[in-house]
Amino acid sequence: MSAELIKLYPENPDEEKIIQISKVLKEGGLVIYPTDTVYGMGCDITNQRAIERICRIKGINPRKHNFSFICADLSNISEYTRIISKPVFKMMKKAFPGPFTFILDASTEVPKVLHSRKKTVGIRVPDHLVPRMLVQELGRPILTTSIVDEDEVIEYSTDPELIFEKYENLVDVVIDGGYGQNVASTVLDCTTDPVEVIREGLGRVEDIL
Repeated sequence: MSAELIKLYPENPDEEKIIQISKVLKEGGLVIYPTDTVYGMGCDITNQRAIERICRIKGINPRKHNFSFICADLSNISEYTRIISKPVFKMMKKAFPGPFTFILDASTEVPKVLHSRKKTVGIRVPDHLVPRMLVQELGRPILTTSIVDEDEVIEYSTDPELIFEKYENLVDVVIDGGYGQNVASTVLDCTTDPVEVIREGLGRVEDIL
């Protein structure tokens, strides 16, 4: 069964289509969606079979890979993370929504979700309505991983139609939200003091200090 290509306009996503796609997620489907950086592939964080499907597609070990969660805002982050220091929380309030990933100490809820021994979790609140509305409709975060292109010149796939051609027999929905970026999010490891920049991406660290 091939995937469905669904057009959504970033400025004003169709709520009926959001409901339709979130239903796919609830039923264990995989969705490729736009963010404020690169296109991502994701699933319901509570669906182990869906997580395993993503791992097979990307050839990764779910017990070793560092996944991130897309959240709609900061309101339910405490469910998946341990105590966040005031300086880090202040940075997150400045950074979100935006092109940043914060690596935080995971709560005991995360190992249950991923069936792993994970001690950290990446948190994303992208500055893009489509993934945030999907999370709101789903009622919980989406486990996310970037769509990477084999082309070394263009590291990330940016054209939704080409993404669809590549993944149409692997996922359930590809959202066409227009061309994506080819620069990923800036990753900050907040489990160390001081905070360590793991990857410099689209987000400017100096803007949130």
